[in-house]
Amino acid sequence: MILLRPFLLLLLLVLPVAAEDLSALAKVNPLRSGIVATGDGGLELKVALSQPVPWRLRLMDNPPRLVIDAREIDWRGVEALAVVRPGVSLRAGAFRPGWSRLVLELAGPLKVVRAEMVTGEEPRIDLALVPTDPASFALETARPDLPDWALPEATDLVPPLPAGGGPLVVVLDPGHGGIDPGAEREDHSEAALMLTFARELKEALVRDGRFRVVLTREEDVFVPLETRTSIAREAGADVFLSLHADALAEGDAQGATVYTLAEDASDEASAALAERHDRDDLLAGVDLSDQDDVVAEVLMDMARTETQPRAERLADAIVAAVKGVEIRMHRHPHQSGGFSVLKSPDIPSVLLEVGFLSSDRDYRRLADPAWRARLAGALVQALGTWAGEDASLRAAAP
Repeated sequence: MILLRPFLLLLLLVLPVAAEDLSALAKVNPLRSGIVATGDGGLELKVALSQPVPWRLRLMDNPPRLVIDAREIDWRGVEALAVVRPGVSLRAGAFRPGWSRLVLELAGPLKVVRAEMVTGEEPRIDLALVPTDPASFALETARPDLPDWALPEATDLVPPLPAGGGPLVVVLDPGHGGIDPGAEREDHSEAALMLTFARELKEALVRDGRFRVVLTREEDVFVPLETRTSIAREAGADVFLSLHADALAEGDAQGATVYTLAEDASDEASAALAERHDRDDLLAGVDLSDQDDVVAEVLMDMARTETQPRAERLADAIVAAVKGVEIRMHRHPHQSGGFSVLKSPDIPSVLLEVGFLSSDRDYRRLADPAWRARLAGALVQALGTWAGEDASLRAAAP
């Protein structure tokens, strides 16, 4: 049990932010949570969580309220607690990097007599409050905040990437979607499986702290191939990772495979992009509106000369990390091709065939959340390793 100490009941301004901004380190189970009024005028609060998290609480005045800070909870669904005890006002969200907040407005002055983060099979925050006199309540709420709360300890800060330019922007591209389901087997489609995995990988990357993640599609919708690269450029992507799970009509291919753009596809890619794309959407920071196709192609080929070796190193890092966690890969784990989503000239881009739906073994793996989590962890490691090496190489370049 975590005992409540008086110095933890502190005064802090409330800065509610939408819960959708959270990285979802832990999630609320509203069906196992609730607020219950006690006979003495107090209340009990239970918030069931997917896993325990570091937390703290304090009381605040004008109006009276209880504040719970946690690192970090996706509070979506917590509004259902107010239904258990009508009249209770709740709001929740993020209020500083890595920390989320739940605010419960109280009917009057209360004091906390039980405060526990239960860490067993059913993690939960378990609180009990009873009435107190206004003077005692005012004394608690007037206590100063912890001296270091405005700035976390250095060990709590997310370590910056060597490049020093903030989080690495990773664009995840779950293949297919909408009218294009991709490969299908039984009740599963490539589009649905890759969207699920993209969401899981996004959460793993955000939880790591070094990455900002954008998905080319957040739901089962059709997104044209060229639009996917446009989304990446609009997001300021440092990396573009396309996710697929194909099926082969013949052969017994299985295992993850990483693709980079084939060398003989580069010239064709530049010509096609120059012909079809909007001119202000070809190279970040370069306006090609007044340039003809030949000039545009030359500039894109120059950009790709720098970008392609970076993509190759990224592919190698992914292969090493995936093999490092003993996930089966294709007998030729790093290949090249002319995939449209790899043709962005200035963004290191790779395509990961997570597995093949036509393979019984891969099919079982793709449907296994534990296996997907292991792969996601390997990709987080690969991207972090690549980012550090890439920053060092670029800094050392003349």
